[in-house]
Amino acid sequence: MEKHFYIVIICALMSLHFLLIQGARQGQDIKCGACRALVDEMEWAISQIDPKKMIQTGSFRINPDGSQSVREVPFSRSESHLLELMEEVCEKMNDYGELVDPATNRKTYVRHASRDGTAMDLSDVAFDSRVSSSLKFACETIVEQHEDELIEFFAHETDNVKDKLCSKRTDLCDHALKIPHDEL
Repeated sequence: MEKHFYIVIICALMSLHFLLIQGARQGQDIKCGACRALVDEMEWAISQIDPKKMIQTGSFRINPDGSQSVREVPFSRSESHLLELMEEVCEKMNDYGELVDPATNRKTYVRHASRDGTAMDLSDVAFDSRVSSSLKFACETIVEQHEDELIEFFAHETDNVKDKLCSKRTDLCDHALKIPHDEL
């Protein structure tokens, strides 16, 4: 009888351990997915602005020598425009659904609304308001905690922002090398 009791306790502890690991992985999948979706949405919004549109930045004070420290930068990558985009970007998480990889059971998040109106294969994508709200909350947290990094990365055109920002700089995606790189 005592032996059965120990077996039941061990099984319960193993189940609890498995559930905790699974919960931690799901939390990381959401954070990673939100970061990658945020990068996609920011890059798309930046690409929609005319690259010739410029804005003056710097100090408008006149220096003792009569000069000013003003420079022109592309509006799409200006700090003011990026801050404006970051205020709205997390609302776009409602356009994402959850896709579970059957081999690894890892979750990725894909846009279910095409930007150009083309049909998309959404047969394996799950749409759930809990997923959207979790992605939105994770996105808002990322924007709040990593605002400076986001501005730094998007102020200059950079290759492979998803991996550089979401994996290397913020450690939100520890498994990013296993996630396929999608194009805009």
